[in-house]
Amino acid sequence: MNNSFQDAVVTKYNIFNSLFLSLPYRGIFQTGSLLPILTQQSETGFQEGKSPKEIIEHFFSELLETATPKERADLLFAFIQYIERQVVLFDSVEDAAFDLTHDLTGKGSVNYLTDRLDSEELKKKLLAKLEDFSVRIVLTAHPTQFYSGKVLGIINDLEDAIKKNDFTEVNQLLLQLGKTAFINHEKPTPFDEAVSLCWFLENVYYDAIPSILEKLINGLGMSVHDWPYPNVYRLGFWPGGDRDGNPFVNPEITLQVAARLRETLLRGYYRDLRTLRRRLTFKGVDEAVALAERKMNSTIFGPFEEGYSNAQELIDELLKSREVLVSKHQGLFVELLDNFILKLNIFGFFFASLDVRQDSRKHAKAWEDILKRLEKKVPLLKYSDYESWDEAKKIDLLLSLNIPLRDEDYEDELTKDILGSIRAIKTIQHNNGEKGAHRYVISNNTSALNVMQVVALAKNLIADEEGKLALDVVPLFETVDDLANAPGIMRQLYENEYYRNHLNNRENHQTIMVGFSDGTKDGGYLRANWSIYRAKEELTQVSREFGIKVTFFDGRGGPPARGGGNNHNFYSSLGKDIEDKEIQLTVQGQTISSNYGTVTTAMYNLERLFTAGLENHLFRGSRVEEELSENDKVLIEQMAEAAYNSYLDLKNHPMFVKYLDKKTPLRFYGQTNIGSRPTKRGNDDEGLKFEDLRAIPFVGSWAQMKQNVPGFYGFGTAIQQLIEDGRKEDIIQLYKKSLFFRTLIENSMQSLSKAFFPATKYLRDEEDYTEFWDKMYNEFLLTRDLLLEVSAQKELLDSNNITKVSIKTRERIVLPLITIQQYALQMLAQDSKTLPVDVETYNQLIMRAMFGIINAARNSA
Repeated sequence: MNNSFQDAVVTKYNIFNSLFLSLPYRGIFQTGSLLPILTQQSETGFQEGKSPKEIIEHFFSELLETATPKERADLLFAFIQYIERQVVLFDSVEDAAFDLTHDLTGKGSVNYLTDRLDSEELKKKLLAKLEDFSVRIVLTAHPTQFYSGKVLGIINDLEDAIKKNDFTEVNQLLLQLGKTAFINHEKPTPFDEAVSLCWFLENVYYDAIPSILEKLINGLGMSVHDWPYPNVYRLGFWPGGDRDGNPFVNPEITLQVAARLRETLLRGYYRDLRTLRRRLTFKGVDEAVALAERKMNSTIFGPFEEGYSNAQELIDELLKSREVLVSKHQGLFVELLDNFILKLNIFGFFFASLDVRQDSRKHAKAWEDILKRLEKKVPLLKYSDYESWDEAKKIDLLLSLNIPLRDEDYEDELTKDILGSIRAIKTIQHNNGEKGAHRYVISNNTSALNVMQVVALAKNLIADEEGKLALDVVPLFETVDDLANAPGIMRQLYENEYYRNHLNNRENHQTIMVGFSDGTKDGGYLRANWSIYRAKEELTQVSREFGIKVTFFDGRGGPPARGGGNNHNFYSSLGKDIEDKEIQLTVQGQTISSNYGTVTTAMYNLERLFTAGLENHLFRGSRVEEELSENDKVLIEQMAEAAYNSYLDLKNHPMFVKYLDKKTPLRFYGQTNIGSRPTKRGNDDEGLKFEDLRAIPFVGSWAQMKQNVPGFYGFGTAIQQLIEDGRKEDIIQLYKKSLFFRTLIENSMQSLSKAFFPATKYLRDEEDYTEFWDKMYNEFLLTRDLLLEVSAQKELLDSNNITKVSIKTRERIVLPLITIQQYALQMLAQDSKTLPVDVETYNQLIMRAMFGIINAARNSA
């Protein structure tokens, strides 16, 4: 597999890349001819210690000495556009060769799993596990995925043409790509983001998930018709429901997105029914399928009373047709009907569950508004008294209230939005079914009160006649302190009689979200990962103590700095002390298009998540030696604490925030029109505060600078300190033994592999930043060297050659972008009066370069 990547991807990319030069665009030959020279000059220039400004100026003085400043800037923009399309081409070539560079039926696949079930006992164990096991992928609209549906469609067709080696078709698609805009001229709305992600639901997941289940069912020797576990895979959706820090999400948007999800799915059903009609042409069956097609048309377009109100109505009709098909027509094409019914059982009429998310502080503000209004009617209840009460007394009061909560009674838009968003959940459940929206995620959850504030609101807004809530309230713990406090908070909730009864009505099931993003921003890479691991252990223990089935929902970003990297190994590495009833995680940004952008890649990654969740349950007996012992945990805790202190030392450096604000592209994230939400919480006029920074632009800015600090910083110092304490051999043995620790190292190696400090070395020359830059660079060198030593690898990612070669190739493609962006940042640091072109031109160079850099990394934010 390793050698095939060079032949099937890198060589093929170089061949197709030559087609760019023949495209009939003005200046394309000059752009394509000069770009390799800029790449070469960037490589040699950085090796010689030149600054980006020196490299760009040398390039122009040597090759285009007479060009005007405007002509030079225009050429740089042309380079950026050219490289953007080179990145798309490399993506397409890599995805087209996926089945050649990856073993689709090897370790981690469904086939590999079922082949290992060599006894009836193991098979029964698996089927028993599947009764309450599932994988839930939640698509989130974070500002790193910005290909429009038009571009995604071209990419999809390009991949097919490359597979067939159809040079004519590839050439035509490159022509189309050259004329199609890559960037949004206006900031997308949350609804726009939802529409963009619906493309993946419709074109990838709709086929990938049923195909995986069919493989599993066949591998187990069962039939699709009798399959009793349709919920093995579930989809979640955040665009339109996630209002944390996004003022553009409102109840109307939430309802529109839910309707779009339903409509997208029903259109898929309608197409499938039309296909079924072409095959099920037999007496007693054809009329029923034709009727189902007409009714589905009415369900989508109206008159709605003539359509289906839920998926079960359609399933029941089709099952009657199936009886006729089997009894009178020898079951001809029955597998097509069964596969369609399987889709109906998987996706219902909702496609993906729309989660609502809001910050806990907003709920507190809404309750302040509600209680102050109530105070005017009941003078004995004073909000000032409420503020002084302890948490238990506050919870008792909120739960005791039975009050009408009407939007028109409040002037504050926040209060109205929160009330409306909870009401929207009930409306969606009526239209799409309960699975369409049944979770409310509370970010920045710091107390049991934060959870009960939402419960009390929902109790007064959407409880049924018996007072029951069809709602799962999901606290999100993310910072180092919140993760440490989480077990105590959940114990307090489990001990509350009202909440305990609520869980009883929800099948004693509690979902807890743990987030890597702010954890890494707050405490660094190693501390965040280990804090989450320990929090999960303790949360599992307290949940089991109360008889609660806990599910962990991982907020994972694309890069290792936000919990990304190798998810399969991460979930395979969890021990017996962490509940594994379900695997739930967010996917976002380029991770959606890179890991789940095609049916083949989606099936590959979804299968590995599924089998990773079963590894510990089915085969733990053969992997006992991999489990972390108490001594291992003490060792990792010591490393995590040392790494945390090292990261805090950097974070508390007087130049830390100033560097982010003045020297990185952070301030440009909000101007790129790639996402609907602001890049930071809080008001713009308050200046940059570290605590208000959103994790994505925070991590993304380090990625743009090719420094990737959040993905490694402190790891090297931690290992060094333990080596000085005589623990080197213990760390090496831990690496050999523990998949969890190996995964931490391998994922951090990805961050290190994408770092390129020579691009920013010029900042050392600025007195303010000399010490700060050296501090980051020295930790980079230390971490790189020690991770190689511990893992006994000669180069980073030697253990994963495909990833290593892919990263190296991508980094070379975007090296000129790095040079151009850093050049523009360098120029902006000068007196604006001395600039050869206006400030806005340099701003645009920085922003345009961001797109290609992000896309090439595939998991950069």
